[in-house]
Amino acid sequence: VQLEESGGGLVQAGGSLRLSCVASGSIFSIDKMAWYRQAPGNQRELVAVIAPSGSISNCADSVKGRFTISRDNAKNTVTLQMNEMKPEDTAVYYCNADLKTARWSTMRSYWGQGTQVTVSS
Repeated sequence: VQLEESGGGLVQAGGSLRLSCVASGSIFSIDKMAWYRQAPGNQRELVAVIAPSGSISNCADSVKGRFTISRDNAKNTVTLQMNEMKPEDTAVYYCNADLKTARWSTMRSYWGQGTQVTVSS
């Protein structure tokens, strides 16, 4: 199983970026999907999470009203739309998914390799 992120880069403060993550490989089902981020010297923190159906999601207080998480279950993808970005949003962003590789397997958590997001002031 692989989670591959795309869409990171450099943006000016106030600008927007869209991150995407696609899960591939032997996948039976995907439970929650999420985005985390880690800035230098900081712990990895949860940015946004979305339920399996896509109908329930939540974002960290620091990004509420600016970031939106969504998913496409037919394509095994999760997306993070980031608007009104701030320099403090600068971090490596990681995709995370809890999934089963077979009907009888246990749920495991998988991570992408991370994508750098830099917001200049």
